[in-house]
Amino acid sequence: MRSDGKAMRENRRQRRGIYLLPTCFTVGNLFCGFFGLVESARGQFEVAGILIVVAAVLDGLDGRIARLTGTTSEFGIQFDSLADVVSFGVTPAFLAYRWALVPFQRVGWLIAFLYVVCAATRLARFNLRRGVADKRYFIGLPSPPAAAVIASVAFAFPAPPESRTVSAALAALTTAVAVLMVSRLRYRSFKDLDLRNRRSYLVVLPIAAALVAVLTHPKGATLTIAAAYLVSGPAAYLVGLVWRARGRGSEAGEEAADAVEVKDA
Repeated sequence: MRSDGKAMRENRRQRRGIYLLPTCFTVGNLFCGFFGLVESARGQFEVAGILIVVAAVLDGLDGRIARLTGTTSEFGIQFDSLADVVSFGVTPAFLAYRWALVPFQRVGWLIAFLYVVCAATRLARFNLRRGVADKRYFIGLPSPPAAAVIASVAFAFPAPPESRTVSAALAALTTAVAVLMVSRLRYRSFKDLDLRNRRSYLVVLPIAAALVAVLTHPKGATLTIAAAYLVSGPAAYLVGLVWRARGRGSEAGEEAADAVEVKDA
């Protein structure tokens, strides 16, 4: 009996420790987001960009680890969402404002505020659709990749733009990213990728190539990855429109051919 009680106590301690594991990643995400605010205020835009990207990586890991270990909880979901508002809403908006939007004065901080509102709306909508949405896709650009777009550009080009034209282009980019977060475009979530299943050895090659690219050319690699994911949603939508238009065209052609055959008959 004593051994059974001791085993039960050890199991309870292990469960508490396992639940603490994804929370530590969420705390790391929140720390990087807050530290990014501090570095943006100091004018260290390159460091702030790196911190936002690290926060995005930690945000992806905490959910994955929670699912792999079976330690998902309502507290973890809500805590992660609140941390995301800071790391991927407030911090990238403040970074964009301090780095490129200051010359526009009131319009600049209004664009930054629009970004925060869209990020918070995106996260609230995600929480509401958590149990009914298709897990293979996100509706709207997720807030971590959206923040990574702003961060990767600031990381690659940390000096504040001297040209007002460049500042206007960055303001347009910030606005576009904000609008994409609340759009109806679909983005792949990659949640259907089961890491516990056996895969071909060839899968290692693209993973290794991505790691080498990030380690050898971090600025170019992070900017390329973020930009590719950003345009994947609109690109998939346009491809779908083309395929549907071709499908309707072929159906109309078949109906016309059938009508001609009936008339001849």
